[in-house]
Amino acid sequence: MPIRRSLLLATLACALPAVAQQPGIPGTLAQRVSACVSCHGSASTPPAATGSGGERQYYPRIAGKPAGYLYNQLTNFRDGRRQYPLMTWMVQHLSDDYLHEIADYFASQHVPAPVLDRAALPAAELARGRQLVTRGDTALKVPACIACHGERLTGALPAIPGLAGLPRDYINAQFGAWRNGSRHALAPDCMGTIAQRLSLADVSAISAWLASEPLPADPAPLPAARLSRPLPLPLACGSAPEGGP
Repeated sequence: MPIRRSLLLATLACALPAVAQQPGIPGTLAQRVSACVSCHGSASTPPAATGSGGERQYYPRIAGKPAGYLYNQLTNFRDGRRQYPLMTWMVQHLSDDYLHEIADYFASQHVPAPVLDRAALPAAELARGRQLVTRGDTALKVPACIACHGERLTGALPAIPGLAGLPRDYINAQFGAWRNGSRHALAPDCMGTIAQRLSLADVSAISAWLASEPLPADPAPLPAARLSRPLPLPLACGSAPEGGP
């Protein structure tokens, strides 16, 4: 027993200096959220934690999105309102305060957006997409996308996301998630309601037109949730109560 103890102490004595010499890991928030950009992209080499969207054709750009929107989505993943195992695993043990920090960090990142591939679809389908995005469809009781997301489709503070610059596959996937119930927002879930009123052909037309529109030179969200006019949002949205009717 004494011999084994001596060997153990000797081993620890040799190991401790090596441990002490290891460089410390930076404790900045940018370092801690660097895992996010493995999917959501960065804008520099070596990679920086910006969330610019990168070159991937599915994962959405999160840089510059309203902090309120990003926070809502992080809590939705954590609390089971959105279903994506990797995101849930990353945030399931994080506090509200920490999620606010992450949301504020990415909201403050203003970097150039990647240029997406343009949709090559029949003119009639793109025209239908443009109609739904810019004018809506009164027969379906579907408001225009720009009524909430802004005429430039860059969103509005504090919690309405931009749609410009999102990959088509991502837009289709989110409509599908709303339609099959695997994505929810705080009640009343306005996007869940809209998704149920649209046909699959309409969803395809919307995503094609949105993905064919270039991102504005200034992609920043508008400063007021009620956009450029003193009107309420066309539908009550639990995730954007400040702009509701």
